[in-house]
Amino acid sequence: MKENIIATKTFDFALSIVNLYVQLKKENEFIISKQILRSATSIGANVEEAIAAQSRKDFIHKMSIASKEARETKYWLRLLDKSDLTSIEVNNYLIEVEHIINIITKIIKTSQESK
Repeated sequence: MKENIIATKTFDFALSIVNLYVQLKKENEFIISKQILRSATSIGANVEEAIAAQSRKDFIHKMSIASKEARETKYWLRLLDKSDLTSIEVNNYLIEVEHIINIITKIIKTSQESK
């Protein structure tokens, strides 16, 4: 079976965000960390739903939601990065979510073009 790169990437990213969330909780950051956890784990969940889509329209819809969740995650990570709430470095997370956004955007555009 061929590996689904975006499914793997989003799963690995969600796992890394779970670990970030644990670190943030140890530093008593409970507000932004929870938002990041919710949006970041939702990216992969929506990718998984897209993989099981019932139609191309459904696939594009689920991938579009994944894209929105990725962009929301980027927002929360940027906010965390610029705030004084923690000393944890989030630049690698920002780079990874940007890669995910780019891949999902390409998938959506390709799917829309191949109608």
